[in-house]
Amino acid sequence: MGTALVVENDPSDDLRRLGEWFTEAGLPLTVVRPHAGDPLPETLDGFAALVVLGGEQRAYPGADGQPGAPWFPALEGLLRKAVRHHVPTLGVCLGAQLLARAHGGLVERSPSGPEIGPALVGRRDAADTDPLFKWVPLLPDVVQWHSDEITELPAGAVLLAASTRYPHQAFRLGDRAWGVQFHLECDAAMIEEWARTDRASLDELGYDPQAVVDAVEGVLADVEESWQPFAARFAALALGQLPDADIPVQGTGRTLPLLGE
Repeated sequence: MGTALVVENDPSDDLRRLGEWFTEAGLPLTVVRPHAGDPLPETLDGFAALVVLGGEQRAYPGADGQPGAPWFPALEGLLRKAVRHHVPTLGVCLGAQLLARAHGGLVERSPSGPEIGPALVGRRDAADTDPLFKWVPLLPDVVQWHSDEITELPAGAVLLAASTRYPHQAFRLGDRAWGVQFHLECDAAMIEEWARTDRASLDELGYDPQAVVDAVEGVLADVEESWQPFAARFAALALGQLPDADIPVQGTGRTLPLLGE
């Protein structure tokens, strides 16, 4: 049985609860930490899935033309290989932005300002036939913490969830790759740390740090109710145990089976 390759881009954003849900669902995990010097593999051979986590880095090059982190070009290459070879893939926040950029999408500093704290996103009609999102509630609770956003999705991406100020909250590329702008992995301790280290974003919004921590803690049970089954279905897909996972091909009457090649 292959393991899921998990790329941790920032020590402040680890798998946390998402890792617990994957483990409970029987998906083995191999975590690489390029921020600590771990090399990224050149291919995904032998891996059952790819999960790319968040971080404080920007997904796009800076004014000096340098990437947000030295390993991002190689990571974008892995994300392209994952989609090309139908490897189940999940990008979370920064990971979703990198997934979008790797396939021609646009990520920018959000003109709407930071989005921080508990929120609701709205499931789109396309989610009704998505093997992971069709079981997500219509208005699921999520946790937000980002200042950049995906302003243009890649060509062919399917929008699965949206909100008024940040329209691209979740999307699918191809038949096995998903990106979510929000966080699934957070627990209260992680949010407390972010509130301590990212005071600039909170000050920009006029938010009290403790109020944000308390508000997030109040929705964590609802987040788990919505997204633990989502994580379990992703794990089942990676393990080849999701028998109802066929995706309609846009513009045709055909479906793409997700099990087997």
